[in-house]
Amino acid sequence: MKKLITLNIFLLLNLALFPQAWKSYPYEPDGSLIKFPVDEGRHPSEPIEWWYTAGHLTGATTGKHYSYMLTYFYTPQYIFDGFRILNICDDDIGLFIDDTKALNYNVLSTDRLNIEADIFQGGIETWHNKTGSGGSPLPFEYLISAQSGSGTLNLVYDALKPPLILADNGYLNLGSGDYSYYYSQTKNAFTGSITFNGVTENVSGTSWIDRQYGTFNPSSGQEYEWFSVQLSNGMDFNIYNIFTADDEIPATQTFKIFSAYIDESDQYTISDFEIERLGYSYMPDSLRCYSQNWRITSPINNVDIIVSARHPNNEVALPFRFYEGSTTVTGTVNGIDVTGIGFAELTHSYEKPVIAIGNASDRWTISTPITWQTGNPDDGNPLRYDLEYSIDN
Repeated sequence: MKKLITLNIFLLLNLALFPQAWKSYPYEPDGSLIKFPVDEGRHPSEPIEWWYTAGHLTGATTGKHYSYMLTYFYTPQYIFDGFRILNICDDDIGLFIDDTKALNYNVLSTDRLNIEADIFQGGIETWHNKTGSGGSPLPFEYLISAQSGSGTLNLVYDALKPPLILADNGYLNLGSGDYSYYYSQTKNAFTGSITFNGVTENVSGTSWIDRQYGTFNPSSGQEYEWFSVQLSNGMDFNIYNIFTADDEIPATQTFKIFSAYIDESDQYTISDFEIERLGYSYMPDSLRCYSQNWRITSPINNVDIIVSARHPNNEVALPFRFYEGSTTVTGTVNGIDVTGIGFAELTHSYEKPVIAIGNASDRWTISTPITWQTGNPDDGNPLRYDLEYSIDN
């Protein structure tokens, strides 16, 4: 018994004296071009970058379930440095608000994450590291404060996992000639408070952080579908596909990415996966249609999951129309049942298929080939056909 007690004390002391190796600054993942904390900050040589976070939270008083997305863009235009998007949704009833405003940065540090944004016709918002007693930044711990006329977030983040470095070194060629440095912080615990629909309460939950900087610009017209997935088995996935101008999805890493966090010592990025779209939904004005349910499969780790949007109408209006909303996940990984949560960001809108039938005449015979052509093919909506014909006049 003494030996067992001594062993337990030794293990506890080691955990206290030797915390996770990744949770310290500087942190430089093996083989990565991305380093922390410097690459959490602004990159003056890159034309566009953004700081994205989304999460799921529960109200301590009401028990309500909320989701949110907050993103700060650096993309100078006219008299502004960029813009901010803030969405909050009451997931219990589907009430969704989105707020996009231009901004200028009072502070946008280049050596660490330190944002102070002056929101046009708004107020001051911040996102920065917590600091220790000496004023130095606490590694991978953050304070976030943002508000709109309809909702307010004040959150304290604490990363639970090391960053997921996409494509192993963090650099990707994307779409039609662009590039991006890219990493995700796939699970952060948080506490804080929310004000929404006239109610203020303390909250807790988990979040996701995405960081990109380079030349890839979501506003450029290159459409994509992106998913964050946090699973009950501890795995997390960053999944997306980019569409060409002809609505094709080439089977290369430039257009298809499945990046997986397995554990602290194992992560990978592949293009060997498939997305089957199981459902679509038009927006209330019928001008845009987004996919809403997806089966995602990959042979590595035998991933077979169903991702479902919680609400069909979580559409952001500015700076351009796109879908952004929380998701639920069910399925199997390596044959074992999993559940999960996530987010979907969808800029690709689907059209009704336009089909032209050839050889349509009153002189058709059974020996005449029947041909047809799709005028607007879309790799995101592969068509299946039922053919019926009659020869009884």
